[in-house]
Amino acid sequence: MYTPQGAQDQTSGETALWTGHGRQGGPGNQGLNNHTFTASSTSTMTMPQNIFTNPAIQPSSVINLSNSTDVVIGPMTQYQGPVSIYYMDASMQTAAGELPKGINSNSGSSSSSSTSSDAGIGGKRNRGSSRSRRLTRNTLLLSVLVLLVLITAIVIVYVELSRTRGELPHKSIYFGNTYEDGTFPNLGNGHLVIERVQWGASDRSRQLTMPLQRPIPYVLITHIGVQSIPCVNLYKCSIKMRTIQDSAIAEKNLPDIQSNFYVSDEGNIYVGRGWDWANTYANHTLAITFMGDYGRYQPTAKQLEGVQFLLAHAVANHKLDLDYKLVAQNQTKSSKSPGINVYREISKWPHFYGCNMDQAPKCGSELGMTAASWNGGQ
Repeated sequence: MYTPQGAQDQTSGETALWTGHGRQGGPGNQGLNNHTFTASSTSTMTMPQNIFTNPAIQPSSVINLSNSTDVVIGPMTQYQGPVSIYYMDASMQTAAGELPKGINSNSGSSSSSSTSSDAGIGGKRNRGSSRSRRLTRNTLLLSVLVLLVLITAIVIVYVELSRTRGELPHKSIYFGNTYEDGTFPNLGNGHLVIERVQWGASDRSRQLTMPLQRPIPYVLITHIGVQSIPCVNLYKCSIKMRTIQDSAIAEKNLPDIQSNFYVSDEGNIYVGRGWDWANTYANHTLAITFMGDYGRYQPTAKQLEGVQFLLAHAVANHKLDLDYKLVAQNQTKSSKSPGINVYREISKWPHFYGCNMDQAPKCGSELGMTAASWNGGQ
């Protein structure tokens, strides 16, 4: 109760008693204890009675209570009974929306707990869905990135391989005595040239007397045949070369080994009679022999490449005619040489000449060569 400052004289027996009885169920006052508020004042001054009954003259700080219950003056800090307190952050408000009607801070504990639990579960589900969507989006982006990297790598590899196949070897091709003693000249791409002294040519060979005129118009391809196994390394091929030479001298009464050059299975070139002397087959030809029986065996890619490198070197150094003609021995005489497997390959080469085939002219007829010219025997 507020006592006006001017009310100083009031009889000592005059008292004012205000009593408030708490009652459950009032808004905002659930579970209040009965509170009694008593205010007494003694003054020597008599206060006008209508100050409390006439609202028009009441001061703003004076409260007139009449026939009232459940009155609380001042802040309420103590409660009895179940009280539910809710807290919702921005994400939970977004997920759950507004609270259902009828749910407020005065609701029962069971319904409040249920609502809070549902809101929490809904928030968790929403957050889980958001994380799942982010994970799916990140996984998709990563997959696209990996796919782009793989496609780029495949394109680069394809371009590099295509460019490599289209390029010719840049290694220099040389053949002669310009190399240091004790080393092998190289036709390029690893095709070694093995000289006579290096494969161990016999000193019993006789002096050759038929020079080879250059540029040479024909290339004659033969093979050793007679079930000869192709040699695969320098040691074995050197032994084979010496065996061929010994057989030519001792058994066939030839002055030297038959062909100008021999090609091993590993693609190396072995010098026979070389560039200067005619071979035993025919004049006006450069004879190149595959070391093996190529009716039974397949020529290797290195072996075929070695022959092509040798011919390219010969043209570049004016030893072969620019428009030379490439023929197989079985086109010039009755023979199985150079074997069906070698013949199948050389028949695809640009300089292959199909003489004596399908009403074509005789091999060497333009040079005045006869059938006997292909059986030189020298």
